[in-house]
Amino acid sequence: MPGENLSRDEAHERAALLSVDGYEVVLDLRSAVGDSAEAVRTFRSETTIRFRRTGEGTSTFVDLIAPSVTAVTLNGRSLDPAVVFDGSRIALDGLADENVLVVDAQCAYSRTGEGMHRFVDPEDGEVYLYTQYEPADARRVYATFEQPDLKAPHRFAVTAPEGWTVWSNGAGEQDAEGVWRFAETAPISTYITCVVAGPYHYVTDSYKRTLADGTELEIPLGAMCRKGLAKHFDADDVFLITKQGFDFFHDNFDYPYPFGKYDQAFVPEYNLGAMENPGMVTFREEYIYRGKVTQAAYERRANVILHEMAHMWFGDLVTMVWWDDLWLKESFADFMGSFSLAEATRFTNSWVTFANNRKAWAYRADQLPSTHPITADIRDLEDAKLNFDGITYAKGASVLKQLVAYAGRDAFLEGARRYFKRHAYGNTRLADLLAILEETSGRDMKTWAKSWLQTSGVNTLTPAVTYDAEGRITELAVLQDGDAAPDQPTPSAGRPHRAAVGLYRLSGGELVRYARAEADITGARTVVADLAGEEKPDLVLVNDDDLTYCKVRFDEGSLATLRAHLGDITDPLARALCWSALWNLTRDALMPARDFVSVVLAFAGRETDIGVLQMVHAWGKSAVTHYAAPAWREEGGRLLAEGALRELRVAEPGSEHQLTWARFFAATASSEADFQLLEGLLDGTAKIDGLDVDQELRWSLLSPLAVHGRADETRIGEELTRDDTATGKRHQVRLLASRPSAAVKAQAWAQVVESDTLSNALVEATIAGFVQPSQRELIAPYAEKYFAVIERLWAERSIQIGMDVVRGLFPGLQDDEATLAATDAWLSAHEAAAPALRRLVLESRDDLARALRAQDCDRLAG
Repeated sequence: MPGENLSRDEAHERAALLSVDGYEVVLDLRSAVGDSAEAVRTFRSETTIRFRRTGEGTSTFVDLIAPSVTAVTLNGRSLDPAVVFDGSRIALDGLADENVLVVDAQCAYSRTGEGMHRFVDPEDGEVYLYTQYEPADARRVYATFEQPDLKAPHRFAVTAPEGWTVWSNGAGEQDAEGVWRFAETAPISTYITCVVAGPYHYVTDSYKRTLADGTELEIPLGAMCRKGLAKHFDADDVFLITKQGFDFFHDNFDYPYPFGKYDQAFVPEYNLGAMENPGMVTFREEYIYRGKVTQAAYERRANVILHEMAHMWFGDLVTMVWWDDLWLKESFADFMGSFSLAEATRFTNSWVTFANNRKAWAYRADQLPSTHPITADIRDLEDAKLNFDGITYAKGASVLKQLVAYAGRDAFLEGARRYFKRHAYGNTRLADLLAILEETSGRDMKTWAKSWLQTSGVNTLTPAVTYDAEGRITELAVLQDGDAAPDQPTPSAGRPHRAAVGLYRLSGGELVRYARAEADITGARTVVADLAGEEKPDLVLVNDDDLTYCKVRFDEGSLATLRAHLGDITDPLARALCWSALWNLTRDALMPARDFVSVVLAFAGRETDIGVLQMVHAWGKSAVTHYAAPAWREEGGRLLAEGALRELRVAEPGSEHQLTWARFFAATASSEADFQLLEGLLDGTAKIDGLDVDQELRWSLLSPLAVHGRADETRIGEELTRDDTATGKRHQVRLLASRPSAAVKAQAWAQVVESDTLSNALVEATIAGFVQPSQRELIAPYAEKYFAVIERLWAERSIQIGMDVVRGLFPGLQDDEATLAATDAWLSAHEAAAPALRRLVLESRDDLARALRAQDCDRLAG
């Protein structure tokens, strides 16, 4: 937003000028429980920064976003805040070789999840605080040099309301005056400092380990949540995964966890999945499950726990110089999350989830007009905020999985060990890691990096097979980019892939692999010689075992086999790869949406992996909503609902499959009979053997009733009375906005667009309710309003709320050429708009254009 950005060039210049010796931050948070609105608007923040001038020049600036600054003192010299503070920066002139800066300010509590977020629990009125900074919001809480390469030790002291507990990165205790004082941290970047304060429910444990050198390591563990969630908090499982993760990373990294204690806080209204603050990791509280969930949900939580733990080394101990190399932490953490999950926990099939779920995110992001290399060109903080995306995370992790196959597991892990020891508490760039990996693998990492890290786009691999008269393979070749989708970014055609090709045949009602070969796929056409002479397969699966990052196509015979026998594939990873490939064909307008729905109806009921099944459900619903010809949508929706109910009735009573099908039935319900069943399940007059209709499932069952006008405000309010909690409130807000009424939509629009009183969580809930596929005509008038307000909104709101609104309210459900033209007109008329805003609109425009192509494909099939 204006005045709050920071460019890479500015950060580089400041890093060349100074180094930071330490921060002392004193916060007074007693105003958080004040009676008046003014009392809870701000808190006092006093920061002392000790820094040295190490380059040429005597002027710089310190970052601070605050309503007011009371005093600024530089080397004992008082500076006039009215002169030096512009709302986001404090100008500093006359620097000495050694400097002491003291800033006394009134900082604002946040309702957007950025900076010091303040949450009031509607259940009991308790107030909870936590901080969230990435990439650059520490400056909303204390004065900082807000860039990752200016690391320094931090020491925090916090005065909190009576009865509260306060946590930070280091170990803390309360002194006689009631002030919480915390141990000085190791040198860390400002964006990973943290404060959590309030009457949290707190559970403790410890991790003990004898290191290779005989040293005894003990790490105090803590886990916390709001008091209202304590009865649902399965801290034992959180601690189990935590200990298994520490075992894995200590076994493989040969560098003991360096940050003392390890607390994990599950906090309300969190914008992210989690954040890797050393010693004080924060998570969204939705990872505490209030009702029955599937093992896929526990797997997702475990993956996030391990992802954040991997950051203690990749990102916290060794940090990128600037956000260009964000992949140095996020790609590694995403890879290590799945790697450690498979090898150290009960979730041994995590690579199936990775192939089916995480990579789908990457494939979408890598085909957008905003695609970028994994090592991106990050000009400023707005660029950085938007690059926490599927490329940086999931594509980066996919490429690292390929790197392990390319360089070898031992060489990869030895490279990591040397990287930590050589650069501990420092900052690095791409070249630093590549140099070490070249040492350990003997491979040319620069060429590999150029192909995989410094180019964008996803390759498409397609098999081309010829047979002799007896039906044996005479040649099997893999064509690279032989079947690319139209209007997509061009990938590197010469990109090398280490990939496997599997041959499958039907035997005894099962589709099983009988031959496999690995090959280096290079150029446009690569012959896999080892498969010559094999019997004719029913299915050729390129990228078997998911070794590389690519989209997979099929030859004609293989595609016919999948249409008839996908559910007969016995290997869960191979089956997941085939589901993913069929979905990519649908998104690329090469397979009609109704054909994909037919495959879902035929085989989803046989899918054993719950995570894969949940993705298939999401894809099936998206196929009908976005990619089916409009004339077929109603029939497609009806078929999905009928299929869901059929599978729900035959699922094993009490199983997670039954629960998953119940939720999918609720998501697709559309007929009078459907609604009557949902109402019966809610009021107890209908039963499905084994289905426990707990509170979370009740909200799922009530949702379609609200969307279709069968649950009014009174009925939704009754459900809130049953569940008068923060989570219940979010559900209520979403359902209220989802009702099919012009007045309801006008109110929801005004609450999000014309007012800034809603918290981040309630903005998200309102948008989710506002946008309903069955209400296209009702929300059509807001398409024009959207383009009229987004530039103003982007300028006035925080970047997080701006992102939520611009993405969430884009009129993608008005899927016609007129909306595409309106989008193009806005882009043409706003070439000078903020690049980050234009990127969001361009991405939504691409989704719309893709949907129109897919609808044309489906229309022709009808």
